[in-house]
Amino acid sequence: MTTNQHLKSVNKHNKISDETEPVRLQKQFWLLELNILFMLWFCCRESSPLQKVIMDGDTEALMDLVQQRPSSLTEPCDQGWVALHEAAFYGQLQCVQILLRGQVNICTLKNETSLLLAALRGNASCVEFLLKHGANVNTANKLRETPLFVACENPNEEVVELLLRYGAQVNLSSSQGESPLHEACRLGGPMICRRLLDAGANLKARNVYQIQPLFSAAQNGNAETLQLLVQRGADVNEQAGDGASPLYEASKNGHFSVVQALLTLKADANRATNSGLLPLHVAVRNNHKRIVSLLIPLTSRVRIRTCGISPLHIAADRNRDEILELLIESGFDVNAELSEEHSKMYEDRRSTALYFSVSNGNLEAAETLLEAGANPNLDIFNPLLIAVRLGWTDMAELLVRYGADVNAQISTQPSSFPSAILLGTESPPILKLLLDNGCDTLVLDGSAGLTVFALLQCWTMMFYVFQYCEAISSSCFCRISGPIISMLLDYVGHVRLCSRLLEILESRSDWVSIKLKAAPPHPLMQLCRLKIRFLLGVQRLKLIHTLPLPVRLIRFLRYDVLHNHRH
Repeated sequence: MTTNQHLKSVNKHNKISDETEPVRLQKQFWLLELNILFMLWFCCRESSPLQKVIMDGDTEALMDLVQQRPSSLTEPCDQGWVALHEAAFYGQLQCVQILLRGQVNICTLKNETSLLLAALRGNASCVEFLLKHGANVNTANKLRETPLFVACENPNEEVVELLLRYGAQVNLSSSQGESPLHEACRLGGPMICRRLLDAGANLKARNVYQIQPLFSAAQNGNAETLQLLVQRGADVNEQAGDGASPLYEASKNGHFSVVQALLTLKADANRATNSGLLPLHVAVRNNHKRIVSLLIPLTSRVRIRTCGISPLHIAADRNRDEILELLIESGFDVNAELSEEHSKMYEDRRSTALYFSVSNGNLEAAETLLEAGANPNLDIFNPLLIAVRLGWTDMAELLVRYGADVNAQISTQPSSFPSAILLGTESPPILKLLLDNGCDTLVLDGSAGLTVFALLQCWTMMFYVFQYCEAISSSCFCRISGPIISMLLDYVGHVRLCSRLLEILESRSDWVSIKLKAAPPHPLMQLCRLKIRFLLGVQRLKLIHTLPLPVRLIRFLRYDVLHNHRH
């Protein structure tokens, strides 16, 4: 993999993949879309005189129409609706009474009866009248939704009570396997659920996604309903087809009171989904801090490790800074690494929470992790290289201060010089930061002692495109190539420039002095400084300021006198 591919992956894969949402949500959105389209059709359609009379509840006009043209009462519209359907839908009881005439169970093209439409709209008086006059209480539409089902889907206690009194079957399921109890738990209150349970509703009914009613209550934040179901024998730890538990779903959706109730009822905080995520993971992902606080003491650290991903990874990825601090304070390992399975989801094979924060440009989160002991050198692709390539000086300074390896290599493209030098070419301040902190400027072949400009000649061979001298003379570098060469000369001793570099320096009159800078003899002060820094070594360069030396000398050793390179 090339360096460019590594860097593209920072932007292309800078988010931990969300767990695929259960297909059940697709069904909910589909039904919502159907309802919207249905209502738009009703609003936009051109009403016939009969429909307008029914909508207005004008019984006198309706009687006139019935007498003038009785056949119009049974003539269906495009959707198969007859006048009785209209009257039941709009809750016009007197119109229903006029229009009934023995056709109480006639269906629309979607197999909807007048009773179902009245129940859907919560028109209790129409429901009662239709039931008294022989309406079939269990006739379902094409989605196998019964009048009781739609009465629970659009909660109406009075309608539910009427339907049950007239023999509605409580366990008939829809085409998605959902029972009226599922719908009542999702949208209704505990009163409807209690009535359904009293009538024999199955607590353990599962829909096609293996969801039970208690799961629906937890998913939608109905704490009182959930407690009722548990009292009647529901299992708080039953999992859906994707492995999600009621606690996981409540944590995902931020239902604090439901999470509290479930934990009080001994829900297991360590049950993972099929993708390996725990309730704590999803609470962090969705930024539910109060729920995170509840789950932390109940979540097993061993279970976290077996999941292959720490909540810290998710907090760093999603820039959940407050939660990140909370997790660190609670003792989560700041150096926890992604499992191989999770890491290989990213081209750059990132593994630490610090990498996510750096790739997001989140300086505050990165500093929080580093202060807590995060190692900046654990990832295959060093986070410092990201900061250098993107020109984030503050981030690069932070990482270097906490020990990031300025000589880090790109593992898939090993070279005899630090990758950071190449990546920092476009930013003189960052390049100087790297050089000040011990970035290698000499490439030794054992005895020959190749100089930095042997390095410069092959700098970009790692890309298999240009020599360094070719790259630095290109249009994108032509403005800064002279100052870059000048800066590098400050960090080396005896060097010999290649012909291409000499040509670059001779192309501008104000760069001729840089060419002379490379020619011997070199100032003794520069050679002494290089020797002292070499003897100190990279790790001790940061401690130069602690030496018992005059401030002026310390500044000289740290290159603080080179103000021209800071601008």
